[in-house]
Amino acid sequence: MDAPEAEDHVVLDVRAAGICYPDLLLTQGRYQAAAQPPFVPGSEVAGVVVRAPAGSEFAEGQNVLAAPGIGGYAERLAVPPAFVLPMPQGLDFAQGAAILANHQTVHFALTRRAGLLAGEKVLVLGSAGGIGSAAIQVAKALGARVLAGVRRDHTEEFLRGLGADEVVPLREGWLAEAKDLTAGAGVDIVVDPVGGDVFDDAVRALSPGGRLLVLGFAGGAIPTVKVNRLLLRNVSVVGAGWGEFLRTNPAALRETADALAELVAGGLRPPVTATYPLERGAEALRDLAAGKIVGKAVLVNG
Repeated sequence: MDAPEAEDHVVLDVRAAGICYPDLLLTQGRYQAAAQPPFVPGSEVAGVVVRAPAGSEFAEGQNVLAAPGIGGYAERLAVPPAFVLPMPQGLDFAQGAAILANHQTVHFALTRRAGLLAGEKVLVLGSAGGIGSAAIQVAKALGARVLAGVRRDHTEEFLRGLGADEVVPLREGWLAEAKDLTAGAGVDIVVDPVGGDVFDDAVRALSPGGRLLVLGFAGGAIPTVKVNRLLLRNVSVVGAGWGEFLRTNPAALRETADALAELVAGGLRPPVTATYPLERGAEALRDLAAGKIVGKAVLVNG
């Protein structure tokens, strides 16, 4: 059952594991933190404690979340206590797994990196995906006015259900539409997990003093920025690498989880739109790569 290190780890039965883009990149050998095959992916799980080290805050039978980094697509998992979190009240296991990677990333990005203030306008690119849907929820819960930028058809009802105030299809002329929706002023923050060909217009969408958050490159191409635009318009392009931040600031995991638990208490529920049995994890990752998943997919065990 247990690995040799399990005596000082929390051992849990996995009930749900989130499907996220870093898991996909890891299996493709494209993630910045490489894993040596063979390995089990899975960086966000929810489950029930089987055994916990003496002196930890966890106890047998407790519902918990865990951020193991790898290994979550499993029936049982041993995780250091520092990477285990209490399950927020009001969430089921699937929702618990879904609130980890994406919601923590965007909460970190919006609060620590962009300094979001209530009342600011936030444009979310790639808003129908995992990061994008989480960004809509978190930004709205923190008091922002949210514009959802989206390429996928037939998603407006879903995006408005998450809290988007406006939906902007990312077709030709989208920048003018976004400007019209802000009375020509532009937005204060752009959340960009996409990169690619929308990046230049996303910079132009910023109001003076605005911040563009770089969260990833799901669109494939890594864009470049002409820094004279930043200078002349007093705007910023800000990197938001949550995993790298945690490596040097591990206490931020619990701090961010506690902040999200407050949002859950206020009604936030992650949008679990697809579930797969644990044994179909590879299929779930293929569907994520093919753009078939809107919102968040989760593997369920039992």
